[in-house]
This record gives sequence, structure tokens and C-alpha cells, in this order.
Amino acid sequence: MSSVFCIVDDKHVPLYRIVWISELPHFCGNDDCMFEGRYEIRLEMEEAVFASREERDNTLAALEAWAGGGEVEENW
Repeated sequence: MSSVFCIVDDKHVPLYRIVWISELPHFCGNDDCMFEGRYEIRLEMEEAVFASREERDNTLAALEAWAGGGEVEENW
């Protein structure tokens, strides 16, 4: 079942708001950073959510299915 939403970090994110998805995990070197090792999913309006590798891969698959009209297997 294809949907206009995907789940990232317990949030239902509308696929049409996603601007880009990072290929590499976040690393800034700050001792207090809570997002080290997670993948940034940038949304419009300069917002971002951070995903695990599995969430990132599921989001990419959902975007491909949504854009191409195909079906996506929901793993979340």
C-alpha cells in the first residue's frame, strides 16, 4: 500500500515535504550532539528529522514508490 506519509523517528512525515536525504550519517563532532550516526532528512522550511539507517532506507523506498506510482512494502 502506497502512502503519502512515512514514519521517521516516531513522526508521520509527508513525502511531499522532503527536500533531500543524506547518504552519510551525521557527524559534527560536538560532545552534546544527539544526532551523531543518524541520517538527516531535510524538509522544506529548513526543518529536518533524523532517521536510523532502516528509516532512511524505508523513506527512500517510499519516495521512489510515490514518485513512480509503484507499491512500497511497509517495514515500519
